[in-house]
Amino acid sequence: MTENAPSFGLLLFPNVTQLDLTGPYEVLARVPDAQVHLLWKTLDPVRSDTGLTILPTATLADAPPLDLLLVPGGGGINALLTDEEVLTFLAERAAGTRYLSGICTGSLVLGAAGLLEGKLAGTHWASRDFLAAFGATPVAERVVVDGALFTGGGVTAGIDVALCIVAELFGEPAAKLIQLSIEYDPKPPFDAGSPEAAGEGVTADLLARMRPMLDARAAAVTAGAEALRRRRSGRVD
Repeated sequence: MTENAPSFGLLLFPNVTQLDLTGPYEVLARVPDAQVHLLWKTLDPVRSDTGLTILPTATLADAPPLDLLLVPGGGGINALLTDEEVLTFLAERAAGTRYLSGICTGSLVLGAAGLLEGKLAGTHWASRDFLAAFGATPVAERVVVDGALFTGGGVTAGIDVALCIVAELFGEPAAKLIQLSIEYDPKPPFDAGSPEAAGEGVTADLLARMRPMLDARAAAVTAGAEALRRRRSGRVD
């Protein structure tokens, strides 16, 4: 950890799933003296995939040194998988950032930036198989830790991931204080938060509704993996 106040950078982009972003934000912003930066190409308002508008606090070009760089997920990640500006930023900053994190399908963006090769990684269950396209080993866990890489399952898992990062940085008692302060004590009304718990019928229904999105994501992953291969070939040449 740096000797200065901890500096956390969260990527903000159009069509982000806001809870992928705001769940970890709520945890990280409660770290004493923390500086939490919402990073995007411009400072213009960014609309989430459900219509919530969020303001970036710094541009990618002006981002300060970071102890943590976190990428949330959402429908907008498809475009990021071949976005050279974003991928270059992530790849360059990863070298000087102590911890990396991908929440939900944000893990795929880290993969497209070449940061998951040979790593264990998690993501939303419906997109988990896509991780292999970027050289990662998919893991069906809510929080997956591989060295300095923290990834997680879908949406609400971002809170769990952020608490684990706080525990890694400052110790378990600090993470527990934050967990208690936000009363994170989930007891969902239904046991349907995973395909195994929800059962085949509910899972099949949801997958049918998600099919257009998943087909588009499959195409985006293929394009992202091919673009990564070309960049690596170019570096070798």
